[in-house]
Amino acid sequence: MSNVVVVGAQWGDEGKGRLVDWLAGAADIVARYNGGHNAGHTIVVDGRTYKLALLPSGIVRGKLGVIGNGVALDPHALLAEIARMAEAGLNVTPDNLMIAENATLVLPIHQAIDLAQEKHRREPIGTTLRGIGPAYEDKVGRRGLRVCDLAEPNSLAEKLDALVDYHNAWLMGLGLEGFNSDSMLPALLDIAPRLLRFVRPVWSILDDACASGKKILFEGSQAVMLDVDWGSYPYVTSSGTVASAAAAGTGLGASRLGHVLGVTKAYTTRVGGGPFPTEQAGHIGATLREKGREVGVNTGRPRRCGWLDAAQLRQSVKVSGIDSLALTKLDVLDGFDYIDVCVGYEIDSQPMDYLPASIAAQSRALPRYERLKGWLGSVKGTRRFGDLPQQARDFIKRIETITGVPVSLIATGPEREDTIVLHDAFG
Repeated sequence: MSNVVVVGAQWGDEGKGRLVDWLAGAADIVARYNGGHNAGHTIVVDGRTYKLALLPSGIVRGKLGVIGNGVALDPHALLAEIARMAEAGLNVTPDNLMIAENATLVLPIHQAIDLAQEKHRREPIGTTLRGIGPAYEDKVGRRGLRVCDLAEPNSLAEKLDALVDYHNAWLMGLGLEGFNSDSMLPALLDIAPRLLRFVRPVWSILDDACASGKKILFEGSQAVMLDVDWGSYPYVTSSGTVASAAAAGTGLGASRLGHVLGVTKAYTTRVGGGPFPTEQAGHIGATLREKGREVGVNTGRPRRCGWLDAAQLRQSVKVSGIDSLALTKLDVLDGFDYIDVCVGYEIDSQPMDYLPASIAAQSRALPRYERLKGWLGSVKGTRRFGDLPQQARDFIKRIETITGVPVSLIATGPEREDTIVLHDAFG
């Protein structure tokens, strides 16, 4: 199996960037296929920290990075990120980064709409206010601008006028200030040559790479429970996050995606609103947040924390076709006398082994826990499964039994080498 798709198996922030960085060592290409700069990945290499949002994590490894058509691309955010990487000693050029010509553009008007939508919702979703959702709305509404439009200045002006007119009607209807395309167009024309130098026919290049036996690593953002169809709707992101989105978001056929690796923390977190059956609001939640440094990479928002929801994890495995799991932040559970694992729910006094689609039903879901023994000492930096405490090994084996898939990788610390490999995802 030459290709691997990495998906988040919870509500995001599972440490996918760190795992992609690890796996990139065996890959030739790393392709990002969904989301925008509303997702952040932190990678620590030799004590140096890289905070990425749009750039594929594998670029830190010196691999060819691809931003696929499924990504909502803010051109100003991308160029600012490239500049930050240059300051950190990592040069991003057309030799190591390609952008799909049909990727959707995120514009300043989208950020204004995002903010207005959140303020006027009866209950806010908790978006990052980066404009990603409104950009995807324009995409499916067939009025959005795409990267390829930057190469056509005459039609670009016409398309931008139509987009601004459409949204100004809504903004002014709320008594808000509208946008003027005359002020937006020069900025787009100025940025166009700096962005277009990265543009390639990504679908064709990936097809050729796959045919020649090169290994492609597909990097997803967010997670299964934030998928616009399969997540805790409406508290979700605006794109597809399951493994099949890697095909739609890059142009490579679904039959060639390869092994699907789901990434999960040893506990559960989420940001923003929405149901969270295993959330711990007291001492346990605060301890997990402090030890796990659970603060958003791009937003600085503290994450909600709770025990591992293995029932939700099992659901993600089935929906996304996950072949094996990568377990991160096992070291955060060091020192707990016991560890609770959710194995199912009770909704209206009825047992359930999955989260139903209804958000109202999810909000009433009470976790059914199985209590496991914790372990003394620290697993941080452990690199052999046999060197883990027996209780930690029992915890991992129980996850495998509940979810029905093996754990192939275990991260025991933030450094690249703090990894236990049980199975090679690339086969």
